[in-house]
Amino acid sequence: MYTWIKGIAMVLVAVASLSFLWQNTGQTFFNRAESKSPYDYSEDGKTKKKNSHVVTATDVRIESSWQLPEVLREVSGIAYLSANKIACVQDELGNIYIYNLASHSIEQVIPFADAGDYEGITLVENTAYVVRSDGRLFKVDNLLSAQPKVTQFESFLTAEQDVEGLCYDAANHRLLLSIKGVDPHSQAYKGVYAFDLASNELQTQPVYKLLLHDPVLAAAYSPKSKKSALQPSDIDIHPLTGDIYITEAVHHQLLLLNADGELKMVYSLAKPDFAKPEGITFSPTGEIFISNEGKKGAGNIRKINLPQQQ
Repeated sequence: MYTWIKGIAMVLVAVASLSFLWQNTGQTFFNRAESKSPYDYSEDGKTKKKNSHVVTATDVRIESSWQLPEVLREVSGIAYLSANKIACVQDELGNIYIYNLASHSIEQVIPFADAGDYEGITLVENTAYVVRSDGRLFKVDNLLSAQPKVTQFESFLTAEQDVEGLCYDAANHRLLLSIKGVDPHSQAYKGVYAFDLASNELQTQPVYKLLLHDPVLAAAYSPKSKKSALQPSDIDIHPLTGDIYITEAVHHQLLLLNADGELKMVYSLAKPDFAKPEGITFSPTGEIFISNEGKKGAGNIRKINLPQQQ
């Protein structure tokens, strides 16, 4: 009798223990499995794209468009100059082109250097800065005058880094340079480097790091793609929000980061409309302009509206 009672007691204890484990351990595991994740896991353990931070191309609206002349077919960088005027560079000639949005024409050409691969341009009052892909920076004082003064600055960045992005960070009185190629410090990220306008020196360490393993980026790029992930083509800062925007021509993307450099959103750009998004700039009121290199056709500038701004 004692043995029989003892057996029943052991069964009851086991049932109670299983119930406890389910309510605590098992239920906790279930909640974790149901928590938000940037990935959707299939039965074979592979991941599929699933991320609320990735916005499809159909959600990016084009408000206006300008077809550029043949000399700007390979437009590589743009900067908002004034009402209806955009300063442009292209990746073969050392000229700055002032394009008039109202007349759809180039109204001024400003030579500043010999032929070269010029990728980004930004403006600080009456001074233009242009970056070459090998990291050399060109300062063009009194841009619109009859004889602009040109000064050059070298840096530790090289053609291997393939510098393509350049913008003015007014809050910190510095320039930001983004690289398309291999970062000189690590293969785990692409750095954004700061050029101090007081000392005219480029800081050796990046001020922002675009982490290649970031789950938002992982969700934005197809694992089947043969192209390496994340190849920034230009950078600029929204004048009202302070957010950082980075175009990427290879994958037709627009990245949105907060002022601390944390990735918030990835916008997909429709390939037929954005053949090669190489440049980005903002008007003082926050209007967004993206320039595209021409592939089979002419280059262009498109004024766009993003979902969060509608």
